Amino acid sequence: MKSEIAARLKLRYEPVAIVLTEEKPAGALEFAEGKWGCVAALLTAAAKGRQAVFGRGRHGCQGGGVGLGLCAGFPDMPGGFDYFLSTGRGEGFPPGEGYKKTPELAASFREWLPTAEIPSEYVVFKPMSALAEGEEPAVVVFYANADQLSALVVLANYGRPGGDNVVAPFSAGCHSAFLIPWHEGKQPRPRAVVGMTDISARPFIDADLVSFAVPMAMFREMEDNVPGSFLDRHDWQKVAVRL
Repeated sequence: MKSEIAARLKLRYEPVAIVLTEEKPAGALEFAEGKWGCVAALLTAAAKGRQAVFGRGRHGCQGGGVGLGLCAGFPDMPGGFDYFLSTGRGEGFPPGEGYKKTPELAASFREWLPTAEIPSEYVVFKPMSALAEGEEPAVVVFYANADQLSALVVLANYGRPGGDNVVAPFSAGCHSAFLIPWHEGKQPRPRAVVGMTDISARPFIDADLVSFAVPMAMFREMEDNVPGSFLDRHDWQKVAVRL
């Protein structure tokens, strides 16, 4: 499958298709069972042309299991997840990440996040060009710089009422790449998700890029809306010359 959006925006890397499947692709990158790793690293590998597969017990960090829908509950961190995300619990416990001011605010985030467990055995990241005939991704993820992100946000709103068809929630990188856009895909009016603003995931991504993830139905909508849009007009051409 080819993406007209990717071609028009001259993306550095290919869009990543996230596929839910019962079959493990041969030769795919995979975390060893029980071994730590960041999902964002394998998302980047997929954007660069590799395939990656995740399963239960093979999803990198504990939070990756949540972000990929491979486990519905939050990880049982020493001292408690709410303290880990915020202030820490003191001596003898892991230091807090300082991403929420208080454990209570961390708890409000945990309650907000739409956790769910996927019905399939595996989550596969693959470059869009590697999709098999008839294979349907659940989510498509773009890596974009500021100019490209601007175009994606405008295009996501182009054929829809209002101006809030894109969100940029606080979340882990894997939440923003899969869990939240997958949840959006089940809503009456799904939205695109700007992500990889997770400080812990940033070392695995080019410094000038963020992610832009859309449920598959929204991806098709945006692709269909390219002809006749601002991408054919003069204002965009002033930006496009910089890409």
